[in-house]
Amino acid sequence: MSDAVDVNSADSWPDDADDVTEGYLANWFVREGSAVDEGETLCEIQVEKVSIDVAAPTTGTVAEILVAEGDDFARGDVLARVQPSA
Repeated sequence: MSDAVDVNSADSWPDDADDVTEGYLANWFVREGSAVDEGETLCEIQVEKVSIDVAAPTTGTVAEILVAEGDDFARGDVLARVQPSA
């Protein structure tokens, strides 16, 4: 899994929330083992009560989900990892 691509929360962070350091993972739309296309919505996060869709960074398989639904996370935390398609 060394070539898995991180789904970094900072990549989806809203520009107007630079001073906010925590978010909340509202919903996962995929499970570990799910095939995803680049740009497909993986999950929904909330930052200061604003909902943001987090997209897959690459086409592949969701290898690992690191932040559970309903959990808080810090800006920059890795939410999941996607194993790219061969």
